[in-house]
Amino acid sequence: MIKKNDDIVIEIEDYTSQGSGIGRYKGLTIFVPETAVGDTVLCHIIKVKKSYAIGKLKQIITPSEDRQNNDCPSYPRCGGCDFRHITYKAELAYKQKHVEDAFLRIGGIDLLPEKIIAAKNIYNYRNKAQYPVKLEDEEIKIGFFAKRSHRIVDAAHCALHPKEFSEVINIFRKFLSSSNNTIYDEKTKKGAIRHIYIRKAFATNELMVAIVINGESLNNTDILIKELKKIPSFKTLVLNINKKDTNVVLGERCKTLYGSGYITDELCSLKLRLSPLAFYQVNPKQTEVLYQKVKKLANCKPSDTVVDLYCGIGTIGLTLAKDIKQLIGVEIVPEAIKDAIENANQNGIKNARFLCAGAKEAAKTLENEGIHPNIIIIDPPRKGCDASLLNTISRMNPEKIIYVSCSPATLARDCAHLKEKGYTAKKITPIDLFPRTVHVETVVLMSRVEK
Repeated sequence: MIKKNDDIVIEIEDYTSQGSGIGRYKGLTIFVPETAVGDTVLCHIIKVKKSYAIGKLKQIITPSEDRQNNDCPSYPRCGGCDFRHITYKAELAYKQKHVEDAFLRIGGIDLLPEKIIAAKNIYNYRNKAQYPVKLEDEEIKIGFFAKRSHRIVDAAHCALHPKEFSEVINIFRKFLSSSNNTIYDEKTKKGAIRHIYIRKAFATNELMVAIVINGESLNNTDILIKELKKIPSFKTLVLNINKKDTNVVLGERCKTLYGSGYITDELCSLKLRLSPLAFYQVNPKQTEVLYQKVKKLANCKPSDTVVDLYCGIGTIGLTLAKDIKQLIGVEIVPEAIKDAIENANQNGIKNARFLCAGAKEAAKTLENEGIHPNIIIIDPPRKGCDASLLNTISRMNPEKIIYVSCSPATLARDCAHLKEKGYTAKKITPIDLFPRTVHVETVVLMSRVEK
């Protein structure tokens, strides 16, 4: 019988959905992070349950052919990446299988997904980062949370981020050391600065910096602005007010300290305004690939009405607007809706309407108005859609439903529900928007079954 603190030798056969290696020992499943399929490893058992155990990698006895040298000094302590120890080819194979397994096992859908569309660049691709700030043992730490903890791994540089992000963080280290501003303490709920949030528009080379604070103002921001202006791409500084005792990073209010309070990017030939609170995909190059795929699957006609649920700043729907009769976008964040309206106006799009409401509420409103869209696009948060929203969507009876998701599990679950409502999956395409992590974006075309 295996016990805690035992050392055992196992071969890694598969991965979990979180990227840990899976092996077996005397019939018991063992999960070991930082391992690769094909590794033979010595692991130290740290937890034992009835049906599984968790081990810590102690020694690689025989390395997998998929294994590569780690190229990041913060990995695996930092919780940002999952796969810096395996080749990108192996990572893509994992993601392909992850999507296939989800649809077969969770969705009961035996349609084989298309080959995953790989990213052309696996470094410096992220246009957004959120850095927690803490004071630990009188030392200011700015970095990323270690996995499954609120312990900060101090990180001066991240290989997934543009170089300007490191420049901003270095400026903040000096600013926090010399200014009379306090740092938020999760235990006492006192102190001001909680996170530093940075967003870059790659096409226009514009940089936004936001400081998330437990309060209404900061001291000496004129000094901070002076230093940030030394970065050529810096355009705006914003305070985000978050006084809640919550794990949610951003609060609902922003104050502009410098610049316009937003930046402008270009995507799929559209000019897009980005406010701090608005959702925007983190990998712009692969997002263009994703939206081109959505457009191809939609195959719009001039007579079509398209409803874009969870539309954010309007990006997906606006790429289709010039080919259809009417676009209706739905988003619950007011700032995002303002951006969507402005984005439609500055791109000369006159046939777009945007509703500030939850997806479920708006879908019922449109149903009550007698609007019958030909195409409904869904791009929800990771938790997916609840059954009542999917039921409302099916009652609206669109010809096509295009579902975009970063969670294969909830996507497969929701597609199974839509299958019960008379829709069948026609195409499933994984697209890698998040290289070096376990996450994968997937777009599914579902068509109404004609009776």
